[in-house]
Order: sequence, then structure tokens, then C-alpha cells
Amino acid sequence: MPIPPPPPPPGSGPWYPPVGFYFRVMVPGVTGTNEGNFQEVSGLTATITPLEVKEGGENRFSHRLPQPPKYGNLVLKRGMLTGSTLIRWAQTAINQFTFTPVAVVVSLMNANRGLVASWQFVNAYPVALRVSEFKAEENSIALETLELCYDYFQQIS
Repeated sequence: MPIPPPPPPPGSGPWYPPVGFYFRVMVPGVTGTNEGNFQEVSGLTATITPLEVKEGGENRFSHRLPQPPKYGNLVLKRGMLTGSTLIRWAQTAINQFTFTPVAVVVSLMNANRGLVASWQFVNAYPVALRVSEFKAEENSIALETLELCYDYFQQIS
């Protein structure tokens, strides 16, 4: 009786869920070589809250009708970079109230730098910029967090 071949390594087939720690962020016209490297990306959320409509004359029944989706803000977190064109773009929007919406693309990569999936965030613009607290007692990196608002997102690959 032949010995069955060993199972494929994790992440090598479509039946394995991809890992979430290797990704890239592209902001057209803004991100350069290291600009798209973030330690955390969150806010890929879309929710629909049904509207409850009572039926006239019948208190026992109500209809739940769908409303347009609501999207969370895209939150990008990384170690602080000096001379960042991305942060300059955000500061221009926030400080001068001059907005230049762009289509941001977040791509999930596999271990071989191959593309697993990408999401496009349409008409994204900065709404918040935060720098982490400075604490003399801790040995931590200064972090910057950029929050982007967008119209909607869609998976593009």
C-alpha cells in the first residue's frame, strides 16, 4: 500500500485562509517606496441597518426594509516617518481644508509577495491624523495614525 503524500503547507492552496500580516497600501500620487508600509489597517466594514416600518392598523407586524450601507473609516497606523508625502497630503486637507480625494487600494499579499486580494476605497480623504503619546518611561516607537473617510469600498481582485 503506497504512503499518501504529505498535506500541502499552510497558505499554499485555496482551502487555507490567508494570513493578515502581509499587506500593502497604495495612495495614488501620494505613496512612495516606504509610504505604503503600515503596521495596521482597519475599518474595512460595511453595515446595513434595517428600517423598521410598522404596518398601519396592525401593531403586531412591522416590516424591516434595507437602507443604504454605512461604511467605517479606513484607519492606517504606522511608525512615524519624517518628510512623508502622505502625511503632508493629510495635513494640507486638515489644516487648509483643501481636499483631494483619491482611490486608495489595500492589497493582501501571500508569503511569495503574490496578490491574494485587493480592496479599493473610492474618493478617500483624510479626516483625522494622530501621533502617539510621548512617554519617557516606555521604550516605544512614535506612531502616527491616519483616518480616511470614503464613499464606498469594493474588492477588485
